[in-house]
Amino acid sequence: MAERRETSSKKRVAFYTAAGCGLCSRALEVVHEVRASTGFELEIVSIDSDPDLEARYREHLPVVEIDGQRAFTHFVEPAALRARLAA
Repeated sequence: MAERRETSSKKRVAFYTAAGCGLCSRALEVVHEVRASTGFELEIVSIDSDPDLEARYREHLPVVEIDGQRAFTHFVEPAALRARLAA
């Protein structure tokens, strides 16, 4: 019987943030809390020095994308994040 290699089935989460964003700090705490119990790849992206990212994300911060799809803006609820990761 051939050994089956596990491909990365972990979800990829991108968290878009900026310096001085209070909502971002609180949402990131939720993301870290959920990550500790579910495990997923996390990339934290600062939009501060990128004009394109500023234009795309600034008014919606924080923004959480799961596998390239926008999942949350402004607030992240732990149960809702867990549900989106499980889908």
